[in-house]
Amino acid sequence: MKLSTRFKLALALVATAAGAPVAAQDRPDPFARIGHIVVIFTENRSFDHVFGLFPGAEGLNSAQHPPPQVDFDGTPLSALPRPRWDDRFPRRLPNAPFRLEPYVDIEGHTMDPVHDFYLEQEQIDGGAMDRFVEASNAGALVMGYYDGSELKQWALAKEFTLADHFFHAAFGGSMLNHFFLICGCAPVFDNPAESTRKKFLPKLATIRDAQGAELTTRAREEDSPKSVLDGPPRHKKFGPLTIELEAIGTLQPANPISKHDKTEAQERLPPLHAPTIGDRLTEKGVAWAWYAGGWRDVVEGRLKPYEGKPDAFQTHHQPFVYFANYAEGREGRAHLKDADDFFRDVDAGKLPPVSFYKPLGVFNGHPNYSDLAAGDAHLGEVVARLRKSPNWADMLIIVTADENGGFWDHVAPPKRDSYGPGARVPTLIISPFARKGFVDKTVYDTLSILRTIELRFGVAPLSERDAGATDLRNALIAP
Repeated sequence: MKLSTRFKLALALVATAAGAPVAAQDRPDPFARIGHIVVIFTENRSFDHVFGLFPGAEGLNSAQHPPPQVDFDGTPLSALPRPRWDDRFPRRLPNAPFRLEPYVDIEGHTMDPVHDFYLEQEQIDGGAMDRFVEASNAGALVMGYYDGSELKQWALAKEFTLADHFFHAAFGGSMLNHFFLICGCAPVFDNPAESTRKKFLPKLATIRDAQGAELTTRAREEDSPKSVLDGPPRHKKFGPLTIELEAIGTLQPANPISKHDKTEAQERLPPLHAPTIGDRLTEKGVAWAWYAGGWRDVVEGRLKPYEGKPDAFQTHHQPFVYFANYAEGREGRAHLKDADDFFRDVDAGKLPPVSFYKPLGVFNGHPNYSDLAAGDAHLGEVVARLRKSPNWADMLIIVTADENGGFWDHVAPPKRDSYGPGARVPTLIISPFARKGFVDKTVYDTLSILRTIELRFGVAPLSERDAGATDLRNALIAP
């Protein structure tokens, strides 16, 4: 029997109130009321690392008996080795997830665990999630988590929607995941010089994952330790390209944004011409901006783009600068703005319909040059300011991390394609229209952000990945 439209709507509202996902065709347009989308892209934390103890989420209570981490040969480790050069930790810890606070609190800095395209696939191990320690440079650190109950983002999660099955788009590090955020694509290094090819192509090996399938990973030196208890693995080469010349590691753009960038021209990623979400929005006549902390200081030469310093600015966190349409002197460059512009537009109620905000390194929560407390405090301040903005009444804020930063998570990611997705990352959906106090179990990834923007503003998908991504409608109250 065919249901009436009114009855379908009633069923949709009942299901929504119960917290159940509702088929898209059975719901009114959930994005129609949204006039402003703001994406805040933080750094390098896994879901369990930050929200593992959050009530109602699939966190560490769901992983009370996770499989033990295994050694290089696949046998369970008798213990976990302490992070290198960090005497705050004991020499050995039990082979299990553990609270970090006895050793380093949320205001403490830690080393930066390796987060790599090939090594994350090794860590995931066909879904077993049991090689995070043996593939890392950070020993037990990757199994550590915090009681985040005092964090600003926990308070926001209790008030709005926490997505507990949101995965970062692509295996590995920041640069590739920033590209997936704006183009749903992996950049290709066209026609590298032979010297560049030799320098940047990796040394690879094949192992069997926990399911017996062949898995490509980084080749190890012959004298690499035979057990991670004797030291982290030593790899032959960390080239930033794949054999197919896709850029899966950090490279600099063809046109430097700072006079301090002395990278050789032949080692720069050539200008990219693939369409981005910025191009799609511009073609549609929809205003947008990418706002970045430190942008003006770097462009005008007052701040050096240098990783590891307290005021770190990372060029590879600015994906639009790699595209020809956004080179200096092109019209698209006007869309790339400073954090000061962002806060001025927030306060004045003059945000464009689509905004991306990338905090300066010290505020982005990245291990080593930032910390969880600094990132969380900044996030809290930014969201509080957005909620006071005249634009708040029709705003959707999406807060997510670019990737997991090498930290363990117990939920195996779904399999989409050869790029990912990778592990779960902390993600908040904040809006007057977000479900209140809701834990959204829908399986999302970074491309869900692109899909939501595309649907809201009626622009075409950029790739198969974003075309097939699940949009964020289930996090919103039905109109």
